[in-house]
Amino acid sequence: MSATKTAEYYDTAERHDAVVIGAGAAGLSAALVLGRARRRVAVVDAGEPRNAPAAHMQGFLSRDGMPPAALLAVGREEVARYGVDLIDGRVEHVENAEPTGLGFLVHLAGGPVLQARRVVVATGLRDGLPELPGLAERWGRDVLHCPYCHGWEVRDRPLGVLGTAPGSVDQALLLRQWSADVVLLAHTLELTAADRERLAARGVRVVGGRIVRLVADDGRLRGVELDTGRVVNREAVFVFPQPVPRDALLFGLNCARDDNGWVTTDRTGRTSVPGVWAVGNVADPRAQVVTSAGTGAAAAFALNHDLVDEEIGRAVALRRASGPAVAA
Repeated sequence: MSATKTAEYYDTAERHDAVVIGAGAAGLSAALVLGRARRRVAVVDAGEPRNAPAAHMQGFLSRDGMPPAALLAVGREEVARYGVDLIDGRVEHVENAEPTGLGFLVHLAGGPVLQARRVVVATGLRDGLPELPGLAERWGRDVLHCPYCHGWEVRDRPLGVLGTAPGSVDQALLLRQWSADVVLLAHTLELTAADRERLAARGVRVVGGRIVRLVADDGRLRGVELDTGRVVNREAVFVFPQPVPRDALLFGLNCARDDNGWVTTDRTGRTSVPGVWAVGNVADPRAQVVTSAGTGAAAAFALNHDLVDEEIGRAVALRRASGPAVAA
C-alpha cells in the first residue's frame, strides 16, 4: 500500500490519544489514569489473562481474596465511566506511521484500524509449564508457582517442589517458611553439594528419581509418582514455570531487548521506540497484580506528560507562525 493510499485509508480511522493493548491490571490502570486526564483512550483485549486459572487473587491491598475475573470486571466498569472505549478483540500488529504524521496504526484481527498518538502494550505473558502428565490440569489449583501468591493458602500442609529448573532450589528454600513439611523432588535437577547443604540446613528433604506423573483423586492432588513406582504424597506442589512474554507486538515495532530477550524500558515503562510503553508482565515476569497496576499508572503519567509537551510545542509553533502579536 502506497503512503498516499495509507493516509487516505486511515483518514477515517478511529483516532485516540492512546491505545492500550491488554485489559489486565496494568492496562486498565493505565487507561483509568489517562481517562481521568480527559484523554481519548481505547483498550483492546483478547481475553487471555495469565491468572485466569486461579480462584482468588492475593496480596493486593483491599482486594485480597478477590477472584481475578471480578477485579477485571470492576476495572472495566471504572474506566468506562471516564469515556474509555473497551474493545474485545485481538491486535494483529502495530504499525509505526510517525513518518506520515499518523502516529501508530493498531490493526485488529477482522476489525477496525485504530489510530493512536501513543501505544501502551500490556499483553502480559504465559507460563511455560513442564510437560508432565497431570500437571497442566491442576495448574492454578494445587499446582502452584508463587509462595507469596499461594503460600498462605497451603500453609502447614505437605508440600512438594518439582525440580524442573535451577530456580527450584531457591523456591523450595523459600517455601519452607510456610510449611515444615517441604520436599524437593529432584527429577532432572542436578544438585550441587552447596545446594544439598542449604536444603538440609533449612529442613527441606530431597527425594531422587524422575517424575512420571501427578496423581489426583476426587478432584484433588494426592501426590507425585516417580519412575520407581513410589508415590510421594503431597497436598500441593510448586513448579518454577518458564515465563514467555507476549511481546510480538513490541518487537514488530523494533523495540530494543535486553541480554535475556526481554523488552528494555525505563522506570515509567517507556521503550526505545518513542511513543511506545510496555507495562506489567510483558516487561517484568516478577510483577504481581498489584505491582502491574502500579506500572500501568506510572506509564500513564509519563505518557500524558509526553502528550502535553507535544501539544505545547505545536501551540508555540502556531503562535510563532501567526506573527507578532498586535499590541492593544
